[in-house]
Amino acid sequence: MTDFELLRKNIAQYIPITDTEFEQFTAHFHLKKIKKKEFLLREGDICKYEAFVTKGCFRIYYSNENGDAQILYFATETWWATDIDSFINQRPSTLNIEALEDSEVLVISKLHKDALYETLPKVEKMFRIMNQKSLVTFQRRVISSLGKTADKRYLEFIEKYPELEQRLNQQQLAAYLGISHEFLSKIRKKLSSR
Repeated sequence: MTDFELLRKNIAQYIPITDTEFEQFTAHFHLKKIKKKEFLLREGDICKYEAFVTKGCFRIYYSNENGDAQILYFATETWWATDIDSFINQRPSTLNIEALEDSEVLVISKLHKDALYETLPKVEKMFRIMNQKSLVTFQRRVISSLGKTADKRYLEFIEKYPELEQRLNQQQLAAYLGISHEFLSKIRKKLSSR
């Protein structure tokens, strides 16, 4: 499946779109290749793009005052990656978006996205629905982080994202769960002995 076919499939989950509209939509995107360990966005820079991942895996994180990575989420194929605050408000980013694998994204600038809202109003509906679903996901994650044990958070993660666990190293997964990689080892050992 090509990059744009993946994008079209993603769009179809939210809104119907004709061939002409899709052509108009994709004219505002361009392909960007990012090597493993390179950044799509660094903390302090202004987020210029919203990125649709067509290949690879990214971690979206901020660094706490100790310099430790606090991972908000991972973005793999058919996910979107951005610092929404920086992108919308054009202010310095608090997040980093780093490729964990050689990756490819289709990117759209704020100027082009705003132009699409004017020329294709249904696109605004699509992004509104996507943002609502993202907000629900983050809300559930916060509730899980505050109210569940690390064991339960780990089990939820592997149940929800079984393919993603295979693509992450132990430190990345532990940072996402908000625990040390040593503690994650203990959890895995305990669960495997059941």
